[in-house]
Amino acid sequence: MSGTAQAGRVAGYAGLFLLGIVVGLAGALVQSAWFPGGLLLALTACAGLFYGGMRATGTQVGVLAPGGGWLVAVVLLSLGRPEGDQLFWGGVAELVYVLGGMVVAVMCATIPRLPHRDGRTGSPGM
Repeated sequence: MSGTAQAGRVAGYAGLFLLGIVVGLAGALVQSAWFPGGLLLALTACAGLFYGGMRATGTQVGVLAPGGGWLVAVVLLSLGRPEGDQLFWGGVAELVYVLGGMVVAVMCATIPRLPHRDGRTGSPGM
């Protein structure tokens, strides 16, 4: 693989990671604002991002990059501040969002690899 293609792939994964952070933040805000519709919307956005990342890259790393960004955002938002401000208060909706997002990421990561044009499976370039 050439250096330009490798740099493009790394930039794509970094973009997916940042998009995962954005979806994690938006989902954390939406799921508590419009329960239960907001929770379904947030989990649907997670599923779309994770599955879309896999389809766009053709590899499971395409799921792991946005999943890692989503997880970083959710963990940082759940820590709270010393003043007592926090986004997650430990309710059922928050737990369903966190656990549901992780389940969706695992489901998308364990989908069998996409077949290539020549019928083989595996990562591109192999």
